[in-house]
Parts: sequence; C-alpha cells; structure tokens
Amino acid sequence: MLAVDTNVVIRFLANDNAAQHKRAVALFRAHDIWLTKTVLLESEWVLRSAFGFGAGDIAQAFRGLIHLPNVHCEDRSAMSSAIDALAAGMDFADALHFVCSGQADEGFASFDARFVKRARKHWPDTVIRVP
Repeated sequence: MLAVDTNVVIRFLANDNAAQHKRAVALFRAHDIWLTKTVLLESEWVLRSAFGFGAGDIAQAFRGLIHLPNVHCEDRSAMSSAIDALAAGMDFADALHFVCSGQADEGFASFDARFVKRARKHWPDTVIRVP
C-alpha cells in the first residue's frame, strides 16, 4: 500500500499540470492507495482556496476518490460523514473535527455558532454545544 501526499491527490483530482496528473493517475492505477484524514483535510482547503472549487464539486470529487476500489481510507466512515456535511453546506474541517471526536463522551464544543446550528441539524442525535 502506498500513502499519498496532498499534492498527489490535488494533481489527480484537479488535473492542473498534465505531466504530474499523468504520474498521479499512474500511481493510483499501480498501487493500493492509503488516504489519511489529514491529506483529505488539506486537499479540501487547496481545492477551495487555490482552485476556487465549490463545496458540491469537492464533495463529488472526494466521494469518487474514497470509493475507488484500490483506495483505503484512515477512517472511511468519518470521511464520508464529513463529505456529506460539506455537501450540506458545512465547513469541511469543522465537520471532520466533529466526526472524529466520537470518543468524547460529553459531546463537542465550539464557539462557531453557525457550525453548531448546522451540526445540530445534520447530526440531531449528538451533543454539540457552545461553551
């Protein structure tokens, strides 16, 4: 299994550099790929801030990426849930932080009232609070 860095994911998804895109595609074809949550997190930021991709396009690209048969994810369930939240209008980083906090038995706290409101709607059975 080969772990990939954010720049490989970006070249694979954005196809902004033909030579590097071709090399990234070759890696994805030749190897089982290990994708970490941190790489997906940084990839969302790069696609949004540097490439101007919208949330819907990023969510669609990420869904395709994590469901490739040779892509193995650090926590596919958390990634999928955060991607769904992104598609629903939530900040991806906040959503990923939240879905990865499952071991916290007292819930999740954030000063971001907008996130708390959206998260309560998206995950109604969870404890999310503003301190």
